[in-house]
Amino acid sequence: MEHSPPIFHVLMILVLWTVVTAAFIETAEGHRHHRRGGSETELEAFHYAAAGAGGCRAHVASLTDFGGVGDGVTSNTAAFAAAVANLSKVACDGGAMLVVPAGRWLTGPFNLTNHFTLFLDHDAVILATQDINKWSIIDPLPSYGRGRDAAGGRYSNLIMGYNLTDMVITGNNGTIDGQGETWWKMFRNKELNYTRGYLIELMYCKQVLISNITLVNSPSWNVHPVYSSQVIVSGITILAPVNSPNTDGINPDSSSNVRIEDCYIVSGDDCIAIKSGWDEYGIAFNMSSKHIVIRRLTCISPTSAVIALGSEMSGGIQDVRAEDITAINSESGVRIKTTIGRGAYVKDIFVRRMNLHTMKWVFWMTGTYGQHPDDNFDPKAIPVVRNIIYSDVVAENVTMAAKLEGIPGAPFTGICIYNVTAEVVKSKKPTWNCTDVEGVSSHVTPTPCAQIPEYPDRITHCPFPEDDLPVDCVGLEECSYWRTNP
Repeated sequence: MEHSPPIFHVLMILVLWTVVTAAFIETAEGHRHHRRGGSETELEAFHYAAAGAGGCRAHVASLTDFGGVGDGVTSNTAAFAAAVANLSKVACDGGAMLVVPAGRWLTGPFNLTNHFTLFLDHDAVILATQDINKWSIIDPLPSYGRGRDAAGGRYSNLIMGYNLTDMVITGNNGTIDGQGETWWKMFRNKELNYTRGYLIELMYCKQVLISNITLVNSPSWNVHPVYSSQVIVSGITILAPVNSPNTDGINPDSSSNVRIEDCYIVSGDDCIAIKSGWDEYGIAFNMSSKHIVIRRLTCISPTSAVIALGSEMSGGIQDVRAEDITAINSESGVRIKTTIGRGAYVKDIFVRRMNLHTMKWVFWMTGTYGQHPDDNFDPKAIPVVRNIIYSDVVAENVTMAAKLEGIPGAPFTGICIYNVTAEVVKSKKPTWNCTDVEGVSSHVTPTPCAQIPEYPDRITHCPFPEDDLPVDCVGLEECSYWRTNP
């Protein structure tokens, strides 16, 4: 390596890996110790959880070893690039970790590497540069055909991973600050020629863990795993002003085996949005989002959904399991968005144990969400929405229990709603509004619409899968490092 890293003492203190398949998970190797000659003096200790084939990392360095300056003014783009480039040379030998210590580290976009951990220590803040010229233009996603904000390309993302295996972003609750106010202003004023970048985008990646960090003020979406698999997002906080445009929290996109748990999100858009491509581009790319688990989520999103499916869903969305969800002052609990031209399907969606406070709608489905990338969509590409399951939901201070609007001639079917109580405030609007939907219900208050009739004697529950998905069986390996003097 061109820069000699400081010495760290490495100790694995707990191994919780469960072997599912040899390709997916391997038990990490034993203790690794890297030291130079001479005595060691403990300076600091920190811990993190690791997931991936490599487990705890053998090689550890600090951003300061590569010229990093944490004064909030000096650019660290070159330091991040040098750190990743140098650590990538040894990452295949037991993995590598870059520590971002306490400080304010201004940077432009940078890439990660394989078998790698980015660790943000307590009081470490990565600050995204507000100089738009530092954000290069990259190609649009092939499943979208264009940018979402504007036709053509898009600005690069702050932290990017492409075609990586075994990658961790974690810390002692350090922060990544997108400083998005500049981007939001340009977006509102229609001054952008390209689509805004995201805080974290991982494309064609597998064995990913994002945990124990705080993300604030993203220019647009916060976490975007796309064309990826075996992704865990655990214990993160995402904060954005509730009027900030398109600051979605976590957006799995054409990705499979995703686990989202114990997250707290305040957003100007959907807290979680599951996607899979846009119209003819998504149909041609043909990669679904499937086998997704969401649990113990807390969301505040006054103008959007707690969990959204779509509207870009042209590769299909299947087997989503959400449970133990809390929402406060949000527009809708679960929203399915699609339209003619999307094609594909949204099916096998299971939601249970939601606790909602101050909502516009508890359940919302729409088959007329008519945004298209261009005029070349296929009007015969009719999406299929079926087997949508809700149970054990309590909602207080809501305007309507549900707004369920399917597609004429292609109704949304197989809806099952069980054990739901919605306390509807006084309103001139009906408590339920249903068109082109079919299903059943039981023990639901207020009484559902005629298209979702109640059968209290026949319907004793709505099904929720009892089997574990492969991503459910992934344990986390806790690692401890002690920074020492040479």
